Amino acid sequence: MTENTSMNALATPPDDLGLQADFRSAAPGTDQPWLLVLMHGVGSNEQDLMGLAPWVPARYHLLSLRAPHRMGPQAWAWFQFGVAADGSRVIDAGQEQHSRALVEQAVERAASQLGVPASRVVVGGFSQGGIMGLSLLLTRPQSLRAALALHSRLLPEVLPEQAPAEAMQGRSLWVSHGTEDAVLPAPHSERILAHAATLPLQVHSAAFPGGHTLGRQELDELSRWLSALA
Repeated sequence: MTENTSMNALATPPDDLGLQADFRSAAPGTDQPWLLVLMHGVGSNEQDLMGLAPWVPARYHLLSLRAPHRMGPQAWAWFQFGVAADGSRVIDAGQEQHSRALVEQAVERAASQLGVPASRVVVGGFSQGGIMGLSLLLTRPQSLRAALALHSRLLPEVLPEQAPAEAMQGRSLWVSHGTEDAVLPAPHSERILAHAATLPLQVHSAAFPGGHTLGRQELDELSRWLSALA
């Protein structure tokens, strides 16, 4: 794996994760650090969301994962998908399940090596990366404290694997979208929220001006939310 040398990397970067990753350590002297695991969207790579590091509170180790399915030079995906004539999306369910298993493994190995319990682990990402974080929360809530679904959607294919509702007690979920997002517009976030309302999750939802991208206002609010998790 690689290390982000522009950051002050103090903890030994976790290795043997099963996925390529970039890493930034929590601040020196941090008592009981947290771990934030981020995943990029379709066609990007692990370096993309390392750009969020200035908004990640100093008490967090930051780990940015690379998806396993190559699309092109420096371009990767968690699973392939197509769009049907009616606008619905059809995914490669086998790829999604395989990627989710790899993400769970990477999260658990990184947390173990860094000495961070699941109660201080946050997993999520942007677009397809947020889908993966949400799906991990719904199927393996014991692996994390909270999930981030930034401009993402709920996969119906994952719901048959959902853990019992009581297993999600005490977990938190961030859901956000852009008001002008034409890739994954507001109804997708609304479906996430409608499903989350049936579960004992602590949900924070927000809409921000703009399209399928992360702006300063959204990142500032996300930073405050991460800081407030306990």
